[in-house]
Amino acid sequence: MDEREILDAYPVGVRVPAADVAQRVADTERILVVLDDDPTGTQSVSDLPVLTHWASSDFEWAFDQGAAALYVLTNTRSLDAGAAAARNREIVQNAVSAAASTGRSIGFVSRSDSTLRGHFPLETDVIAEELLATTGIAIDGVVMVPAFPDANRVTIGGVHYMRLASGLTPVAETEFARDATFGFVHSDLPGYVQEKTGGRISAADVIVLDLGIIRSGAAAIAAAIAPATDAIPICADAVTEDDLRLLALGLDLAERAGKNLLYRVGPPFVRARIGQESRAPLTADEIYGRTEPAPGGGLIVVGSHVGVTTRQLAALVVARPSATTVELDVATVIDSPDPAAYLATVVSRVADRLRTGDVIVHTSRLLVKTDDPAASLEIARRVSAAVVAVVQGSLVVRAPRFVIAKGGITSSDVASEGLGIRHAMVRGPMLPGIVSLWEPMDGPAAGIPYIVFAGNVGDDDSLAQVVATLSVTPPAVPTVTGTDTAELTGAHK
Repeated sequence: MDEREILDAYPVGVRVPAADVAQRVADTERILVVLDDDPTGTQSVSDLPVLTHWASSDFEWAFDQGAAALYVLTNTRSLDAGAAAARNREIVQNAVSAAASTGRSIGFVSRSDSTLRGHFPLETDVIAEELLATTGIAIDGVVMVPAFPDANRVTIGGVHYMRLASGLTPVAETEFARDATFGFVHSDLPGYVQEKTGGRISAADVIVLDLGIIRSGAAAIAAAIAPATDAIPICADAVTEDDLRLLALGLDLAERAGKNLLYRVGPPFVRARIGQESRAPLTADEIYGRTEPAPGGGLIVVGSHVGVTTRQLAALVVARPSATTVELDVATVIDSPDPAAYLATVVSRVADRLRTGDVIVHTSRLLVKTDDPAASLEIARRVSAAVVAVVQGSLVVRAPRFVIAKGGITSSDVASEGLGIRHAMVRGPMLPGIVSLWEPMDGPAAGIPYIVFAGNVGDDDSLAQVVATLSVTPPAVPTVTGTDTAELTGAHK
């Protein structure tokens, strides 16, 4: 489909400075608590706190960072429905408790995949139920904004598309819709809602904020939202960052008028909703600041099996011929009576080769799955546990210069378990609008740049580009005295 022809039916875009949104957010002093079903939701933001644990004390640490939003790494896309519901419920309870004890005002965002995979409507249902139970607040509308223009996912006329070389392709016609656990058949968001709710919510009842409404401005958006009650889904178009900022202003107006809204969104929504500018990609100088990176090489861990990841892996191997490539055989991990012995040999090789150069660890490219969604998730969890064991074991022997984790479940488990990160700050993207770098604030990985790379973003050379940036030798560290010390990525603050 030709995007320009589709857009001809709608008003032209309206320029909206990020500062206009930021000023409105500052007036409310509200902190958005983003429940991120895998860590790739952070790739569109910068200088925000990230939690991989969610005790009240963790929220208090995050609140103290003074940011307009914080991320909680739930990793629920790797869980079955029951476990995902329980985790969302616990996080909401603890966040509400911490906010009450510290006098903070909070709102909730359920961040999920821009290709519509994830536990919907389960997660938003649970969050809404728990908010009602703990605060007495009844959600009027669930605002659905899957658009991710930086990664070529746009929504027009209530239909969600991917931009491909051939033009716009409805997302239900892509490989992502055939996901073993979260597959779907509808690209139009009202139809998707009806499909995923099993008919509990009719497509006809869904409110659609198309580009005609979005580009008419905040008042038009708020007026369209005004009838929303009983957590009805509200699906929003977006093709540009300005569309998302206009939406943010309209949502703010609706909330000031008394609407209680919950959000189910793709990565860039939070950036637009808090009025944050798109940050330029980090440079090597910014990443390493004035600290010496660890000697030796970096560790690149690839767990995702989508087509773009496999192509990126192949391009990386070609671009970095001196790197050691280690395949983690999935069949052995799943079928071996003693996978620990096999993993020990992998750890030994990885740790040894990190002394002299980069090491690429990837799962075998033949995807092992079943027709049973629960069984497919169990396979994914076992493979991820093997990846974590390799990262943990290698880190004990030798600290890598950097760590990249490719894939949602992979990057989540590597962060919280493989590297032992509890608190982090997301510092910014490695590529325009995508691929985030975290600064671990605690644990054995403190001081090691950690890069969260979604499986389904970038072009074929993107992974190689990120590795090239991380491999640049920064200028010599100057001598410092007193309190003039540098943080990992402090140069850009």
